[in-house]
Amino acid sequence: MTFIAPAASPITVEDRHARIRVLAEALKAQGLTAMLLGPTNSLRYYTGLDWHPSERLTGALVHADGRVQYVCPRFELDKIAGITGNDYAVAGEILTWEEEESPYALVASALGGADLLAVDDQAATFIWLGLAKAMDHARLVDGGPIIVAQRSLKSATEIALLSRAKAITLEVQRRTRHWLKEGVLTSQVKQFIDAEHRKMGGEGGSWFCLVSFGDDTCLPHGGEGDRALKVDDVVLIDTGTLVDGYHSDITRTYVFGQPSDEFRRVWDHEKQAQALAFDAARIGAECQSVDAAARDYLTGQGYGPDYALPGLPHRTGHGIGLDIHEAPNLVRGDATLLQAGMCFSNEPMLVIPGKFGIRLEDHFYMSDAGPVWFTEPSRSLDDPFGENA
Repeated sequence: MTFIAPAASPITVEDRHARIRVLAEALKAQGLTAMLLGPTNSLRYYTGLDWHPSERLTGALVHADGRVQYVCPRFELDKIAGITGNDYAVAGEILTWEEEESPYALVASALGGADLLAVDDQAATFIWLGLAKAMDHARLVDGGPIIVAQRSLKSATEIALLSRAKAITLEVQRRTRHWLKEGVLTSQVKQFIDAEHRKMGGEGGSWFCLVSFGDDTCLPHGGEGDRALKVDDVVLIDTGTLVDGYHSDITRTYVFGQPSDEFRRVWDHEKQAQALAFDAARIGAECQSVDAAARDYLTGQGYGPDYALPGLPHRTGHGIGLDIHEAPNLVRGDATLLQAGMCFSNEPMLVIPGKFGIRLEDHFYMSDAGPVWFTEPSRSLDDPFGENA
């Protein structure tokens, strides 16, 4: 079988400038002077600068007038200048600080006495504390609502990148099922998955790869040991890759051998819960209504109630993009209204304690007409990848 991943173009500097314009307008509308972006994926989203978190502040100030100023240690100046001078990143003035100086005082100075600064909600606590100490005249506000409102609505380019990443991972999942053999260790499966992701143009898979056999599948995030696969073991594999920073995250559960009648029954309940969650995702509906559709069905089948086991121990889904888990979420209490461009996982896992867990995870995006699958859900327990159609 020849696999060809769907084409996708990278995010351009023009895309980032457009994002900054939207951010600047939101800041202006709320009377905010600027947004400080820490070394998070929001920094990459707006500027193209992909920077590792550390104990030193490196980030960017996006002003309400659209100006971008980078803040970094003096010894990183050449590196930051080189990155922001590339054709995929936003150029801007670079403000530097020496080791004995305060980057927070530098930020305060750049604001010119303004008294309202929004801060990246994913920035480390020490950044918030440093700003609060250096800017006793100013008020810091949570920039999360502004960022989430923008980042949660994916463009056609972002959806194409997500589609490519997810198609690659689904093919890796298919290949892995055929590669499995008795006695293989979970660590060896992870190595195989990482190599296959890289062969197909993904940015590896070792950074995120959960492989569980047998009753380890009862644990939503897997067991701690390096277990060997046995005949008739339940297999749960949850993995993903990156394409231009955008994530895939797909789970498949099946049996290496002959499934029991109980497993078949529970697997069918899991598949139906996932389908009902998808059907409930409608433009203008609350995110929590999607979780309710899956959970109410499972309660009617005798699971739960709520998060009790046997049953569904976690939310039905999460947002996805540059972060593997993004707001909003498909969970009780999240009243965010579904809009075109939002992207979610759909994974109402079922756990039968002491026996097995089943998670079928695919992702969908919201179009103007409703939900659209990124990847085709499992066809059936015996034909999870639709190869016998």
